[in-house]
Amino acid sequence: MGSQKRVHFYFRKDSRVGARITVRFMEYIPLDSYPHYTECEKIVSGLGFHLVELKISPQNGVTQILATITGKDASVNIGVNDCSRVHKVLLPALEEILGTDNTYMELTSPGMERNIKNAAEFPLFLGREIRVYDKTVTDWVGGVLKAADSESVTLEEPKEDGSVETKSISLENIAKAKFIHL
Repeated sequence: MGSQKRVHFYFRKDSRVGARITVRFMEYIPLDSYPHYTECEKIVSGLGFHLVELKISPQNGVTQILATITGKDASVNIGVNDCSRVHKVLLPALEEILGTDNTYMELTSPGMERNIKNAAEFPLFLGREIRVYDKTVTDWVGGVLKAADSESVTLEEPKEDGSVETKSISLENIAKAKFIHL
């Protein structure tokens, strides 16, 4: 699934006014294709976490770094102390990699209401409850994320009778995705 696909629908309310609706598809961009992700993931992984997102951008002479981490165990929440521990190790490593000490780094956890921005993030959240907007049923579909790859995700949803329904959803049918929180 190369670049993000968009479908544009045009409709006319009257002869003078028109509107455009954009329908998005969940895009899969390999995490290791982001600059310095691989080096940083090794550091974060060594501390017991996964690197979900890494954005590095120069802003008025300062290098802005935004990073998001998650635990290797989906049932364990990330706290302030976890973020602080990773920040203390990751920031000096990034300054060395980038060759600058004029940096500002914000390191966060995914949060309870995270929108999954890139389909490559799904494998990092195995075991978490998520919901995806499935365009084939034009509704949200939820469950525990059991499997994910560059083509689809598999969710398991417990039913009232004790059984479990397994659903596999193609990434091209997912408009958006987010965590389920109670």
